[in-house]
Amino acid sequence: MFRMWGKIWKSNRMIQDNVICITDYSLSRTSMVFQALDDICVQFDLSKPIWLDANISEFQRIGKTRFSQDNFIEPISFDFLEIQIIEE
Repeated sequence: MFRMWGKIWKSNRMIQDNVICITDYSLSRTSMVFQALDDICVQFDLSKPIWLDANISEFQRIGKTRFSQDNFIEPISFDFLEIQIIEE
């Protein structure tokens, strides 16, 4: 089972979180990541963040990254959205 944890942080406090589980193993790992991120954004009522080079390299290295205001087109009311793979 592929699981990704999405967390919204504001003022060094986690104000919202959600775990997305994907069991469709016909998808590639990249597709699972994008699908889980889409599901997290729907749950939190957010627009989809833009992946910058720093996000890609950090996610490839440690399976975790943060999306701040620079990654969103619309203004956000929190400091950052953090995603982390917790099970593959």
